[in-house]
Amino acid sequence: MTVRESGDLDVSAIRTDFPVLEREFDGTPLVYLDNAATTQTPQRVIDAISEYYEHYNANVHRGLHHLSQEASVAYEAAHDRMAEFVGASGREELVFTGNTTESENLVAYAWGLNELGPGDEVVLTEMEHHASLVTWQQIAKRTGATVRYIRVTDDGHLDIDHAKELIGPETAMVSVVHVSNTLGTINPVADLAEMAHAEDALIFVDGAQAVPNRPVDVAAIDADFYAFSGHKMAGPTGIGCLYGKQAILEDMEPFNYGGDMITKVTFDDATWNELPWKFEAGTPKIAQGIALAEAADYLEEIGMDRIARHENELAQYAIDRLGEFDDIEIYGPPAGEERGGLVSFNLESVHAHDLSSILNDYAVAIRAGDHCTQPLHDKLGVAATARASFYLYNTREEIDVLIEAIDDARELFG
Repeated sequence: MTVRESGDLDVSAIRTDFPVLEREFDGTPLVYLDNAATTQTPQRVIDAISEYYEHYNANVHRGLHHLSQEASVAYEAAHDRMAEFVGASGREELVFTGNTTESENLVAYAWGLNELGPGDEVVLTEMEHHASLVTWQQIAKRTGATVRYIRVTDDGHLDIDHAKELIGPETAMVSVVHVSNTLGTINPVADLAEMAHAEDALIFVDGAQAVPNRPVDVAAIDADFYAFSGHKMAGPTGIGCLYGKQAILEDMEPFNYGGDMITKVTFDDATWNELPWKFEAGTPKIAQGIALAEAADYLEEIGMDRIARHENELAQYAIDRLGEFDDIEIYGPPAGEERGGLVSFNLESVHAHDLSSILNDYAVAIRAGDHCTQPLHDKLGVAATARASFYLYNTREEIDVLIEAIDDARELFG
């Protein structure tokens, strides 16, 4: 496959960093367009994991021997790196979790169960991922709080006038996705943070689809909490990050209890370790955290602004190509608007799951289903959508292959 370059991004060179992109199925090259679910991993990140297990595999913060000291230094440096990557003031504001979902649950349980009660309101959006929607829904049931939802307009944006109506004196928490994993919409999270803070409410931003592909500055957003996952940003699975303002994290009770998150334990009570270790009970995600910092280095060397432009260009090209056909419905903001690097669509009279299965025969990997946004799909009036999502190593040629495979699926289903 001949690769045309995209702007100032050397896609040909980038693709050589990812071993899995060399795979073929029955002689057909892989076209991986499921990056909103999980991105692929560059060799240097894989090497960082191997380096840890081969040379200094040991537990952190618990040993005086060489291996433990080396692991501890690398693990703590990884916190510093990820804090820097998103604009946090230091490692005290950056907790390693399992993923964005665990970060949501950490805040919901450690903050929500203690702070919410009858009369309090949690404001979400109709485009929230289940990680946010279900979590706050269940916490509200336990505390007597009420969940309210900012409407999504027909063109895939948040209804900001409705947001201004909902965010009021009773609001305690606003939880909003930065970039929709179904619509590709980039939400005005800084504006929503300003609305929340004007009512003495906090804001939690789900950045799972934002941090991997665009510059994020949590201080500029003025987010109280911000969460993202490693496996969506060229890092390993099993690792995520929760940013929280230091003063808020210090006031919160731990989510998990056990080793390393304590300072002193007696038969009657315990006191907690300093941040961020207070929220990292037990043996932490050492190899994953070290490798995630390597992924951050890799992405930043390429340039987050360049990655954002590349993804937007691919999304616009995909919308243009899909828009050539009257029997394809595209969801989310229209062509010409900046959006995250994904496009959800449906082919008339063909279920998204059937379409995905046919595309797999052409070695084209997309996602089909409700993308953990069932209420949003209900609002759209569809049970499922097909979603093609792009990353820094994808090309226009791969989108052309997608379109050709859709053409064949159209013929197959008549």
